[in-house]
Amino acid sequence: MRILHTADWHLGRTLEGRSRLDEQAAVLQEICEIAESEGVHLVLIAGDAYDSVNPPAAAEEMFYAALHRLCAGGRRAVVVVAGNHDSPERLCAAHPLAGGHGIALVGLPGETVRTSGAAGGARITGGPGWLEASVAGADHAAVVAVLPYPSEARLGRALRDTLEEAELRVAYSEQVGLLLRRAATYYRTDTVNLAVGHVYAAGGIESESERPIQVGGAYTVDAAAFPPRAQYVALGHLHRPQVVAGPVPIRYSGSPLALSFSEAGQAKGVVLLDAMPGLPVRSREVALSRGRPLVLWRAAGGIPAVVRWVEEGRDRGALIDLEVHVDRPLSATEIQTLRQLPADFVHIRPVVAGSAEGPPPEARRGLPVGELFRLFYRRSTGGDPPPAVAALFAELAAEGDGGAAAGGEGSA
Repeated sequence: MRILHTADWHLGRTLEGRSRLDEQAAVLQEICEIAESEGVHLVLIAGDAYDSVNPPAAAEEMFYAALHRLCAGGRRAVVVVAGNHDSPERLCAAHPLAGGHGIALVGLPGETVRTSGAAGGARITGGPGWLEASVAGADHAAVVAVLPYPSEARLGRALRDTLEEAELRVAYSEQVGLLLRRAATYYRTDTVNLAVGHVYAAGGIESESERPIQVGGAYTVDAAAFPPRAQYVALGHLHRPQVVAGPVPIRYSGSPLALSFSEAGQAKGVVLLDAMPGLPVRSREVALSRGRPLVLWRAAGGIPAVVRWVEEGRDRGALIDLEVHVDRPLSATEIQTLRQLPADFVHIRPVVAGSAEGPPPEARRGLPVGELFRLFYRRSTGGDPPPAVAALFAELAAEGDGGAAAGGEGSA
């Protein structure tokens, strides 16, 4: 059986207000082409299909169009688990349609997977937290332990009854492990045995684009919690492609697009697996190329260096985070000059020679809000705010304080 593992599409996500729907559509098309050209039998999508629980209509349309192409008229099975950015109910609302195409949508930990069958030969049956996928043309079926994002609320347990943070993390990992072990009792010697989940595995490396890892605490799942008989654990949640050390093969496919500049330079792709019952899985990464790269420019030579790099065609087509070193704050004309260059600068951050980063966080506590604004403005632009800007900020800050005070009196 050939399997494709992907995750963290985050459809609808923007970059500093810039839509990336065109990029997302292009990279999903590339994933569909890989599934077709590589003869994939089963697709595992390990959560965070969307970037929010209330995605824009264009993102939902894109998601369902991708599923339609991936299932290939029911010739290929597709399994989707909800991530922390997905609404479980919204994700699964399309089951009446998806179920007829060999697509399983799983929203909550431990929920019973509904049967799905397609005229093309893909069929999914299952129970609480597990499913079996069979596909015409594959020599073996796959039994998959499915773990949508197991938040405290979704687990349905009051984990915070444990007061100590260390105990809380242990209890959380144990509960996740219990769900997976129950599902793994359905593994068989004549099936390919897999797990797919959206969790933060201990030892995984984060990027800044995971926001947040967990509301209320970064719960981790110990590698020992994953079923020891699993031949492969397909994870989503961390956007950096990586292998996690453990007693079984555990892997994050990573996001198909770089989602923040903390991921600049990361190779993006999907994971392809060849699996047979009882044998080690053979896996390989397949690179994706249709998203725009995110790059960091550090122009120690100032504006002339930036102009030269653009003329040379450096990182053509990329989205650029520019840090330009100057001997004085940039003027409005200079910023406009940079913006008019044929390059896509998402950020332009001047670094003024001799300027300080400002006091450390502990020294900023208790400073007047006007002084905090001045420090922020200086770090962002390299100079102090013009008097008119400082006065406008002071006026807005005073209005905010007045509204808060009024609200406090009313609530008392």
